Amino acid sequence: MAAPALLLFGLFGLVPLVGVVVLGFADWDGLGSLGWAGFGNWSSVLTDGATWQALWLTVKVMVISWLVQTPLALALGVFQAPRGRLRSLLAVLWFLPLLLSAVAIGLTWQALLDPSFGIGATPGLHWLAQPLLGSPDLALYTVISVIAWQFVPFHALLYQAGLRQIPVSLYEAAAIDGAGPATRFLHITLPQLKYTMVTSSTLMLVGSLTYFDLIFVLSGGTGGPGTATRVLPLAMYITGFEAHDMGRASAVATLLVVTGLGLSLLTTRLSGFTRMDSQQEGM
Repeated sequence: MAAPALLLFGLFGLVPLVGVVVLGFADWDGLGSLGWAGFGNWSSVLTDGATWQALWLTVKVMVISWLVQTPLALALGVFQAPRGRLRSLLAVLWFLPLLLSAVAIGLTWQALLDPSFGIGATPGLHWLAQPLLGSPDLALYTVISVIAWQFVPFHALLYQAGLRQIPVSLYEAAAIDGAGPATRFLHITLPQLKYTMVTSSTLMLVGSLTYFDLIFVLSGGTGGPGTATRVLPLAMYITGFEAHDMGRASAVATLLVVTGLGLSLLTTRLSGFTRMDSQQEGM
């Protein structure tokens, strides 16, 4: 029964991945004939300061995105979990950013953050009339804010689903014992959401390695100002399609795949997610 899915995964997942790994050892401009470069591409990538700067920016986006999105998504998930018309309506409204394309979101926020005619031009909001996307000190954090605006609803939906699976009897028993809302949240809600948090965190951390389209649009395709927002996926694109060095770009792509796989395995191993222990055993 799994054969069709495995066939499709092998055809559209493993075969291209093997091709990228092989290209990492080739000298190719994307049009001409392939040449063998050996470990030259890898040596060039790993000794290039721009690669390490892009990797550092990627790590910053990953960590700050997790720190910003996790509490917001958890708070929204807790708010949306109880059933009600108003909460359902708000849940739909919050989910809208996830339905929009990254290009549309990038263009919209690029216009909204324009210091001349964007939000800063509104009376009373002149303090926002700053080059948030044009400042080397603010551009990365502005991009992270837009990313959070787009993806927090998805993770809030995960937490909402997890919260609705928690037996009400646990809260009722705790209330009878005199536990307040904060105590119930800390000792019932958070422990019961352990695996949901692992799933959300894994998707968030690994997904941070794939942020490209939104940053591309917000930075005008340059990763600017300067290299302030040139994360590793964008550096890979610029190397491959602007510098016409597909070999080095493929080496960077392989580095991204290995990093993502390592993060995923590390997260699941440290969290004990692979053991799949029941949190409701004996209830």
